Amino acid sequence: MSITVHQFACLDDNYGYLVRDDASGLAAAIDTPDADAVLKAVKDTGWRLALILNTHWHPDHAGGNAAVKAATGCEIVGPQEVTRIAPLDRQVGEGDEVKLGETLFRVIDTGGHTLGHISYYDAKDRTVFVGDTLFALGCGRLFEGTAAQMWGSLSKLAALPDDTTVYCAHEYTASNARFALSVDQAPALKTRADQIFAARARGEWTVPTTIGAEKATNPFLRAPVLRPDLSPAEAFGAVRAAKDDFKG
Repeated sequence: MSITVHQFACLDDNYGYLVRDDASGLAAAIDTPDADAVLKAVKDTGWRLALILNTHWHPDHAGGNAAVKAATGCEIVGPQEVTRIAPLDRQVGEGDEVKLGETLFRVIDTGGHTLGHISYYDAKDRTVFVGDTLFALGCGRLFEGTAAQMWGSLSKLAALPDDTTVYCAHEYTASNARFALSVDQAPALKTRADQIFAARARGEWTVPTTIGAEKATNPFLRAPVLRPDLSPAEAFGAVRAAKDDFKG
């Protein structure tokens, strides 16, 4: 079987996603950045929303849970930290599985941006929903976790097959590219950055990406190459700190 992903822009720079299991017709919302936008997407697609799959607790990811559940009767699934702002029907963590019809999502602990952040991986369809852990040419800020924790999380994602499609939650790619070019002179990065700047000038989205593209050009995944004098986690921490201070 297979899945269909409906992507839509919302808030200032968020992406929302509905995922449909084609065998059953059941759908899931990956996070609820904007309840009205999620419900409009449900109406526009005509899909039956069965699940909300939260990646972490931040309001631009779980803030629409209550309104979407009230309108659709769906089940809310996510990490325990989501209960800081909204109830959960089912709590999940590393290694758990969530079924959507015939589609099976494996939960991967990808903490660092927040302590309990998780991602949802569909191995059969080579698709992963990563929230704010990994971005196209970027990664999430360390609001709660450590550099070592985030490096471990990024390493788990980097271990997925190169052709895995990566759906991240924000359109940050142009600014990420500007930073990447300040720390990495790889020809592949320059080529990709030029393509990104041109796409954004045309008003096009730069998400989704792939694991292979990120391994080849993302400075956070390439940190050990960029800073071979440090341990991998320390190298990542140095690149992350540089991004935090970047003004370009």
